[in-house]
Amino acid sequence: MKFVAPWLYYSVMRVLMFAVPLAILLSLGLWPWAAAVIAAMLGLCLSYLFLGKSRESVARDLYQARHPTKEPVNADADVEDRAITAREQKSERESNSQ
Repeated sequence: MKFVAPWLYYSVMRVLMFAVPLAILLSLGLWPWAAAVIAAMLGLCLSYLFLGKSRESVARDLYQARHPTKEPVNADADVEDRAITAREQKSERESNSQ
């Protein structure tokens, strides 16, 4: 079985929980605006009831993306740090020799 990203699963399920009731209500002959409002409320309630784990998983992934536990890898950072340290050491030696 292939791995499906939590955000993709959650998004598709939310759309389906709106689209299926909308299609049913429209096929029953309701006014389009009333069918859309009712389908939106049904979709919201259904997703709140049945997609709790998916919602938590997406929220956790978003939090981890915004607050990484380790510093991102930056290849230039080490080179820049060594250059700054070398420059500081050189200026200290020059000031001590004078």
